[in-house]
Amino acid sequence: MNEQIYTNYRLQLPDQEMIGTLVVRDGLIADIQPGIVSQGEQGNGNYLLPGLIELHTDNLERCISPRPGIRWPRESAGIYHDRDIAAAGITTVCDAIAIGGLTPGSPRLTDFTPIIEVVTQGQTEGKFSVDHRLHLRCELAYEHVCQIAETYIHHPLLSLLSLMDHTPGQRQFTRIDKFKEYYMGKHGVSTSQIDDLIDLRQKEQTEYAYKHRQTLVELAQRQGICLASHDDATVEHIQEAVKDGVAIAEFPTTLEAAKEAHVQGLKILMGAPNLVLGKSHSGNISAMELVELDLVDIISSDYVPHSLLHSAFMISQRTGKPLYKAIATITINPAKAIKLDHDRGSLEIGKRADLLIVPDDGVVPRLTAVFQKGLRIA
Repeated sequence: MNEQIYTNYRLQLPDQEMIGTLVVRDGLIADIQPGIVSQGEQGNGNYLLPGLIELHTDNLERCISPRPGIRWPRESAGIYHDRDIAAAGITTVCDAIAIGGLTPGSPRLTDFTPIIEVVTQGQTEGKFSVDHRLHLRCELAYEHVCQIAETYIHHPLLSLLSLMDHTPGQRQFTRIDKFKEYYMGKHGVSTSQIDDLIDLRQKEQTEYAYKHRQTLVELAQRQGICLASHDDATVEHIQEAVKDGVAIAEFPTTLEAAKEAHVQGLKILMGAPNLVLGKSHSGNISAMELVELDLVDIISSDYVPHSLLHSAFMISQRTGKPLYKAIATITINPAKAIKLDHDRGSLEIGKRADLLIVPDDGVVPRLTAVFQKGLRIA
């Protein structure tokens, strides 16, 4: 029997913070008790948290393409990504794999298969430190998105499918100037090309988006895969999502969309970078504004893995909510959304010993140890 004892920690339990002792046996939480014992690892009042659950991160794409035009060897990038995720305290991650891109020659038009293979190989061969799942991000206006999604809808690691539409003039890019700023800045689209690109993408949306959405919804529902909408901006967007059986509203861009999602029972996911920076890079609603209105259920690190833990501490400091309530947005709530809460997402007896040790000086939480199933991984 392999046993570890953690005592004198501020345990972040599902319904309270408690100075106490947590016992791990054979990778599972075996006991939780108030008070301090003389044996085991002394926590000196530091926080002990459950491992973080990430539903939407583009970090693997960043590791593969660290600069424009650079393509890192994929297997190596997969390992780097896994270490980034572990170092951020994330013990379960849904790697977001984009199917379809908006610019000619975009890797998102071709790279989904090799990226999925990297994740699958790393997970099945035990090369990764954390538990990796798949999140297919389906661009509705991409001509081949349905055929590709159908290829992977039975994949054993698939946990989430999101319906995306980045067409300029609506949703994330209601403001055309923000679309131009983003694609000219990040993707190097020239001034002479940008208007033609906008015209082409709007035509493709008219041709493909509606029928693709119906096909993808049917695929996900048939396989019992959790569905997410993306960048909802209006009440009508949310009502369409509800009709399609969507469970998660990712990154609603307006207050009216977030309010309607809440009323309809959708779980609202917002980005940790938006919280940390205090604004959306696309000029949409501030995530903290929604947090202060109790309109956020799940936080995602999006493109900055280490922002996830930071965001929960920010929520607690800014709103006065107890930390255990704030960390629910990055632990048990995402676990419930993809039906993994039976064995992870909270400090409870019988669950996996996915644990974080975090000292905090009130400025930025410092993650000093990460454990998965009782084994230290970072």
